[in-house]
This record gives sequence, structure tokens and C-alpha cells, in this order.
Amino acid sequence: MTPALHSQPGSGARFDWGLAGAAELGRVCAVLVVVDVLSFTTTVEIAVGRGMRVHPFPWDEQAAEYARRIGAIAATGRRQVTAAHPWSLSPAALSRAPVVRDLVLPSPNGSAISAAASATGLPVVAANLRNARAVGHWLLNQGYGETTTPVGVVAAGERWPDGSLRPCVADQLGAASVLDALAAVPGGLSVEAAMALAALASTPDVPAAVRGCVSGRELSADGFPEDVEIAVRLDSSDVVPLLRDGVFASA
Repeated sequence: MTPALHSQPGSGARFDWGLAGAAELGRVCAVLVVVDVLSFTTTVEIAVGRGMRVHPFPWDEQAAEYARRIGAIAATGRRQVTAAHPWSLSPAALSRAPVVRDLVLPSPNGSAISAAASATGLPVVAANLRNARAVGHWLLNQGYGETTTPVGVVAAGERWPDGSLRPCVADQLGAASVLDALAAVPGGLSVEAAMALAALASTPDVPAAVRGCVSGRELSADGFPEDVEIAVRLDSSDVVPLLRDGVFASA
């Protein structure tokens, strides 16, 4: 196959998975939309909606040091939350934590993809099930969606223990919800985007599907069912987090 075909040419809205998919679409698209429903992009939307600036950062031990260098607060893992440090990747925890101006938010999937995409200079939007419609409308209003200004929608997915991509129902439905709002783009949907949208059309109860999928059940079993419930509040937010110069802020 000609490598150029991997970027789904000739369409106004395109769909792919993970870091590699984001890199491929990032070569040709005018804007990227990253979807990590459980929980990076949901947490970003909540933080930005509360007035915070979010710095995506890969999931490693250097996040705290980076936060110190730029005068920010570094979010922790869910189980590391304390009364003195209530900022974490948990949407529920972050919705109650004090507002800070700058928050470094590491995650192994959505944050790593966003940080890598930002390095290309492309605008990057954080989408989830809560703001998918608002994101779609914003993209259309900005003139994206022509074949000359295509939108790349990237489902972050999860990771297997060996580090390989594990597709995730929650992210597929979140990405498809954005594509649903983009269904009338002038350039049309790629086949990959249309197939993702077909999965959404055949899902009668999206919140139930997210609760029942592996990632939703895993998060609930780990003691964070509220994070899942916050994530499945469909079309409840009009916040559009836009990543420019390495920082998510309201578009």
C-alpha cells in the first residue's frame, strides 16, 4: 500500500487510533482531535472549564520536576491524592480540587498523544462524550472539514502490558460522537470515520456501553465509579479545550 493512503486522503474528517495514528493524521490534517474518555480528555475539559491551563505530559516521573520548572502543579495518579495534594487524573477529584493557574497533567495515552501532536505545531482539541457536540460545532465554525483543511479524530485507546495499543470502546464512542457532529463536513467522512460512526449508531445506550466495557468496569472496580459517571454525561459541556504552544486553554 502506498504510505499516503494511510492518511485517508480525499476526506474532510478522518479517524485513527493511538500515537501512531495521530502521527499519520498529523502529517496531513489541519487540526487533530484527541479523545481519551477515561480519563485524560474528560479531566482536561473539567480543568479548562474551571479556568485552569493544562500542560499535557507523558506518564513518567519527570512530570513533577517539569511542573516545578514552569511554576505549575503536577497532577498525580488517582491513588496518590492527599488532602494536601488533591490534584489528579481523576475527573471527580479535579472537579473538587482548588483551582490553580497551571496544571501539568500526565497520562499514558491521551496526554502523551496530545504532547506529541502539539510538537508538530498543529492545533489540538481535547474531546470527550461531554463536549463532543460543542467540539464538532467549533471545528465547523472555524472552517475545518474541507478536503484542504481536514480534521483528524484520534481515539487514544488503552495499553496492553507489553505496551501495544488496546482499542477501547469508550474512546471509540467518544470519537464517533465528535464525528457525528462533523457528519456534514464539506469534505465528507473517510471510510474509517464512517465505520466508527456506524458503531455509535448501533449503540442504543452509550452511557451503559461505557459503564459495561472493559475500561469502564476496570475503573469502577478500582474504586472510581464516579469518574465513569462524570465521563458519560453526554453533551453536558460547551467547553472546547484547545492546545496551542503546549497548553490547553478554552478555545
